[in-house]
Amino acid sequence: MERPDPPYQRIVAEIRARIVAGDLRPGDRMSSVRQIARRWGVALATATKVMAALRDEGLVETKVGSGTVISARATRERPATSPGTRQADVPKQALSREQVLRTAIAIADVEGLDAVSMRRLAAELGAGPMSLYRHVENKDELVTHMVDEVFGEPELPVPGPDGWRAKLELISRRQWQLVRRHLWLPRAVSFTRPLLVPNMMAHTEWTLRALDGLGLPMETRIREALTLHGLVVTVALSMADEVEAEQETGVTLDRWWLTRRNRADELLNSGRFPLLASIPEEAVSDMNGLFEYSLARHLDGFAALVEEHAP
Repeated sequence: MERPDPPYQRIVAEIRARIVAGDLRPGDRMSSVRQIARRWGVALATATKVMAALRDEGLVETKVGSGTVISARATRERPATSPGTRQADVPKQALSREQVLRTAIAIADVEGLDAVSMRRLAAELGAGPMSLYRHVENKDELVTHMVDEVFGEPELPVPGPDGWRAKLELISRRQWQLVRRHLWLPRAVSFTRPLLVPNMMAHTEWTLRALDGLGLPMETRIREALTLHGLVVTVALSMADEVEAEQETGVTLDRWWLTRRNRADELLNSGRFPLLASIPEEAVSDMNGLFEYSLARHLDGFAALVEEHAP
């Protein structure tokens, strides 16, 4: 008996058919992952597979301010291939490892890490998918090398500025700039299963060296390095969530607040929350300000610990 297609493939086929029929036209907004999950009654993981497959086929693309839309390439004539067939896996020219990684990073920067796949990457490079396997074995290895590549972007001066605090401020701000450029980065790193890649390890080594001569045990020093990185990642995740929400819905944060202005005014003007009512609007949404505040207050507390261990 012939086995039925997986659920996500059936959903992809239905959406593809609507595009071919002209029901969905280039520029039309595509349903979000959550909307796909609700409409077809599938898990979010399945809906995520649907979106990834549509991107792989070039049927949808992400545009900043518009969300995920039907791609202009979707209605162009496409070669007739049956499932399981491939185009010739011969690149037009030899690809370098740097080309592969930089293209993957560019895709992730615009569309997120889920949009990165071997098929999508091959399509962007105009090469056969098999040509990529000369550089990476699979997506997990690709992401690992992407992380290593971007952690090599900031310059870490040796020995750096005078004083442990100035050094920790420098490394934290360099990493903050890094995650602002690459919003997918915080989701690609782990504290419990760290990626053993040279450029990322160099950041940790630099931080540990910044704490030389303070009389701190190595256990405290590595916890401080992880805490600083965690501070950067935590704020960056909120920023990444907001960008993702704007891409999925096409609604900016300002527009989102405008739709809730009446409810917010009703609550804040009720007299029940006088302190909340006195907070400037920009104070909540200013992620850069939140990062700087968090960094300063953390280092104030760490300074007390350093004083306790002072020789």
